[in-house]
Amino acid sequence: MKPFGLLSNAGRAKTIFAVLARHGFAGLFAQAEPNRRLWRRLMPTPAVQRSTYERIRLAAEELGPTFVKFGQLMSMRPDVLPDALILELRKLQNSVQPLPFPAMRDVLVDALERDPAMVFSEFRETPVASASLAQVYFARLHDGRAVAVKIQRPHLRRIVHADLELIGWFAAQAHQHIASLRPYDLPAVVAEVSAAMERELDFNHEARNQRFFNAQNPHPDRVFAPLVVAELSSERVLVMDFITGRTVSDPGLAPELARRIAADGATSLLHQVLIAGFFHADPHAGNVLISDDGRLCLLDWGLAGHLTPRLRYALADLFTAAVDQDAERLVQIAVNLGGPASRADLHAMERDVTLALRDDLNFAIGKEQLGRAMIRLLYIFGRNGIHLTRDYSMMAKAVLSIEEIGRTLDPAFDLRIHARPVLRELQKERTGPLALWRNARRLLRSSVTGLQDLPGDVYRIIRRIEHDDLTINFQHKGLGGMEDAFKTASNRITLGVIIGSLIVGSSLIITTNISPYLFGYPALGMVGYLLSAVLGLYVVWDIFRHGHHR
Repeated sequence: MKPFGLLSNAGRAKTIFAVLARHGFAGLFAQAEPNRRLWRRLMPTPAVQRSTYERIRLAAEELGPTFVKFGQLMSMRPDVLPDALILELRKLQNSVQPLPFPAMRDVLVDALERDPAMVFSEFRETPVASASLAQVYFARLHDGRAVAVKIQRPHLRRIVHADLELIGWFAAQAHQHIASLRPYDLPAVVAEVSAAMERELDFNHEARNQRFFNAQNPHPDRVFAPLVVAELSSERVLVMDFITGRTVSDPGLAPELARRIAADGATSLLHQVLIAGFFHADPHAGNVLISDDGRLCLLDWGLAGHLTPRLRYALADLFTAAVDQDAERLVQIAVNLGGPASRADLHAMERDVTLALRDDLNFAIGKEQLGRAMIRLLYIFGRNGIHLTRDYSMMAKAVLSIEEIGRTLDPAFDLRIHARPVLRELQKERTGPLALWRNARRLLRSSVTGLQDLPGDVYRIIRRIEHDDLTINFQHKGLGGMEDAFKTASNRITLGVIIGSLIVGSSLIITTNISPYLFGYPALGMVGYLLSAVLGLYVVWDIFRHGHHR
C-alpha cells in the first residue's frame, strides 16, 4: 500500500493500531515501521497477560468482520503459520451482533430490484444467524416453499477494501524490515488471502459451489447441500432452501444415528477430496446440520477446494505414508510436488516429520489426529521452502474439522476405516483396466501425432540441406554408423507403436468382458497384455544392450 493510502485510511488505521497495541503488539509495529514516536503516541500497554496466539485471536475479533474472516482464511495456511496459531485462529467466532433489518432492507431491495413483498409471502425480520459478512433470514415464497435468505452487510466492500489495504501495507512493511519474516513472503500470502475474501464477497461463487456439489454428489440420500433459488440469487443476496434440523453437538441424538452421521460425513468428505477433487473447505460444526430426515447438510459453501488428478493421487500417497509413519516417503512426495528450496535440509525435515507423526498420529498410544498431523506437516514443509498448493492447506483443515465432528458424534470414530474404501476406489482409478486404456490411448495419440509431424520435420531438414544451411558431424563412424542408428531408431519406434496398439486393443477387450477368462479377466485381453509386456521388455533390453556403443 502506498503512503497516501495509509493517510486516506488514517481514522481506521488509528483504531486498528490502538486495538493491536492494547493486545500487546506495539513492539511488532515498531519493528515494521521504525517511526517510534508515532507508535508511542498510539500504543497503550496491554492490561492482561495472555499467550501471543490468544492475543492475536482476541484482537481479530475486536477489529471486526474483515479481520475475523481474514483470520479464518489464514487458518487455512499451515505452510506459513505454526499449528498452534492455526488451532487458535479456528476459534474465531463468526457470530457477531446482528444489524437491525431496516439497515439490511436496502441491500435486499437493490438485489431483488423489486419490493420483497412481491417475492416473499412471509419474511421474518429477526435473523436466524448473523455472521461477519452476512445475516440469514427465514422467508417463504408465494408457492409455500420455505427459504433461507442470506443478505450481505451494507457497505461491506468499502470496509473490507480499506482494511485489506492496511493489512497489505503492514505486510509489506514487515517483509521489508523484519528479516525473520522474509522467507514467508507475507505480501504474497496477504494478496492470496485478499483474493479469497473478494470471492467470498460474491455470493454467486457460493451458489455455483452448492449447485456443483449437488450435481456430482454420489450419495444425496445421506449428504446434501441446500438447493439454490438461482433466479432470486445475486452477488449480495443468496436464496436457498431453509433446512431445519439439529446440530452435531445435540445431546439428544440417538447413538446409532450419531455413528451413521459421523460415517456419512467422513465418507463424503474423503470422496470429495480424493475422487471428485472438489470439496467443502470449512466443514466445522457450525456449518453442518443434521436434517429432520436424518441426512447431513453442508452449509456455507463460500470456500471450496479444487484438486487436479495429479494432486489427488499425491494426496493419497501422503495419507498412506503418514499412516505408515514413513517420514522419508512423506518428504519425497512433498519435494516432488513443491520442489525443494535451494537450502532445504531433507534430513532435518525427515526428523521433524518423524516427531510430528509421533505426536499427532501415533496409533500405538491412541493419537489418531490425521488432520492435525497434516497441518503440522504442511508447516514443516513451508518452513523449509516447500510450499504446496493452497488447496492442500484447505484440505488439511477440512480433514481436521471432520475428525472433530466425527469424534463429537462417535467417540470411537476412526478416519482410517472410512478412508480405506475410498482409497481403493482411487487406486482403481489410477491403475485399473480403464486407467491403462486411457494411458494407452494417450500414448498412442502422442505417438501418432509425432509420426504425423515427422514428414514436416524431414522436409525442413531437406530444405536446409538444399540451402547449405545444415552441417552433419559424423564422429569416427561415418555414414555407415548413421545408417545403423536410423534403422535401430525406426525399429524401436515401430515396436513402440505395436506395443501401444496391443495395450489399447487388450484394454478394449478387457472392458467388453468376453469369455473365456484368465484370472477373472478375458483371456484374449490378458494375452495381449502379456505380449505387449514381453515386447516392451525386449525394447528395454535392446536399449541397454546397445546403448553404450551406438
